[in-house]
Amino acid sequence: MDEYEIAVIGGGPAGIMAAIAASQNSSNVILLEKNSSLGRKLLMSGGGRCNITNQKPIKKLLNVYPQKNFLKHSFFTFTNEMLLSIFEDKGLNFIEEDDNRIFPESEKSKDVLNILTDYLDSVVISYNLEVKSIERGFIINDNIKADKVIVATGGITYPQTGCSPDNYFLTSQPVTDIKYGLAPLITKKDLSSIAGITLFDVVVSYKKHKVKGNVLFSHVGLTGPAIINLSNEISEVLTYNLLENEPKLDFEIAIDLCPNLSRDDLHEKFNSDFQLKGKTMLKNYLKMFLTNSFIEFFLNEINLDGELQLSRVNKKSKNRLIENLKRFTFEITDFNKDLAKVTIGGVDLDNINPKTMESTLIPNLYFAGEVLDLHGPTGGYNLKIAFSTGYLAGMSASEK
Repeated sequence: MDEYEIAVIGGGPAGIMAAIAASQNSSNVILLEKNSSLGRKLLMSGGGRCNITNQKPIKKLLNVYPQKNFLKHSFFTFTNEMLLSIFEDKGLNFIEEDDNRIFPESEKSKDVLNILTDYLDSVVISYNLEVKSIERGFIINDNIKADKVIVATGGITYPQTGCSPDNYFLTSQPVTDIKYGLAPLITKKDLSSIAGITLFDVVVSYKKHKVKGNVLFSHVGLTGPAIINLSNEISEVLTYNLLENEPKLDFEIAIDLCPNLSRDDLHEKFNSDFQLKGKTMLKNYLKMFLTNSFIEFFLNEINLDGELQLSRVNKKSKNRLIENLKRFTFEITDFNKDLAKVTIGGVDLDNINPKTMESTLIPNLYFAGEVLDLHGPTGGYNLKIAFSTGYLAGMSASEK
């Protein structure tokens, strides 16, 4: 039986960083990976560009997470400056884009992965090894023994990367409900006629939850940053558990197409403009409010004639126009499960020490990354979780 001081299970961002950190204090670390290569999901992140983190000041950064109190210690232990210096020391620089998103200057996720792999030179890496059991005393698959184990097996999204619901049952740690996160939404209505159109800086809402950002129409529904982030809020409200059943969706979301103007503002503006610009056709007038290529679809949906001159729009039609500009609705029938980016839920944080990532139920057992009940919005926030919790777990496990 092969014996190691520390075994890290899972070769994604959290597992790789845990192994790197552990190897700084231990020369007897093994990284167990189910696939034939490391970091498959990392290579897919940011559309292949790798949105490695978000550069907001740390206090503002923490405020975007539902679990900010749990994450605080790991974020201060392994800061963005420390993370980026790992790559800059090897010659890879970074660029900052909108909303403080950080990408490698080369815009290639493989450059990030290659450098991380370079830091694993003292770590034993076992590929094509699926962990099926972890027995007490940390006997893994009946042939590997470890004094300490770090579980970084990820969530359930992108099963082609090796993620599996079975990973939640490798230990006896309690697990919360498992749900889809950062997922596009499938609509009841066929939107293929407007696929590719983007609505900029609108507000999407589900019940009391609101998110501002861009919305992109696809052939099967709605996507884009605002929809992707709203899906987290939706999933958290709904009652379901992917370890037991798929969600059954049938609800409505609304888009405020003019978030900078209230209904009263629109009433006042329309009353004035419809008189001053009476000969202007409605479809042309709406160009000041809507994306041009979206106008025809919008008017058809609310049953108004775009050829109608403003002076001939009656009060009832004007009110319908205002109502739909402020609350244009879509019926949702499902999450686009194949494109869900993260998992909501995971190993219950109530049984994890946030200062070490160690289980409070089983000594010398640590967890990191998406296998935990941790998640954030799109924009580098989830890789930040992976790297910071992975680093903290690795350092904690390797302390003598």
